[in-house]
Amino acid sequence: MKFKCAELKEYEIVGRPLAKNDEKMPVYKMTIFAPDEIVAKSRFWYFLRQLKKVRKVNGEILRQTEMSNTSPTKIKNFGIWVRYDSRSGSHNMYREYRDVSRTGAVTQCYRDMAARHRARPHSIQIMKIETVKAADTKRP
Repeated sequence: MKFKCAELKEYEIVGRPLAKNDEKMPVYKMTIFAPDEIVAKSRFWYFLRQLKKVRKVNGEILRQTEMSNTSPTKIKNFGIWVRYDSRSGSHNMYREYRDVSRTGAVTQCYRDMAARHRARPHSIQIMKIETVKAADTKRP
């Protein structure tokens, strides 16, 4: 994934494998952080191919929406679970960031991982992100 200087956007993408004989196919939903919708679709198919063995030619995207920030003036703490591939193997991490939006916190995470661990954006996977109360933060 090419990392542009702009802040990342949050996309919710819903897709499924193509039905073969009027059978019900499972529907998969992912939240993808990407600079634009083309990269978001590409990352969706990349992860779906890894997790469920569904390729782009054998699937379809049902919905793609760009998520918006609910309270853009309130500063929040975000906990981010990250998985990234380094030269020596795959690593899991938990990191905390302070920002006004989820996309701002994820952008900080990508830049911080590039600076501290030399992790390229295509090798970083955001597993989960959630808001953390100030009293529950692990790292100040």
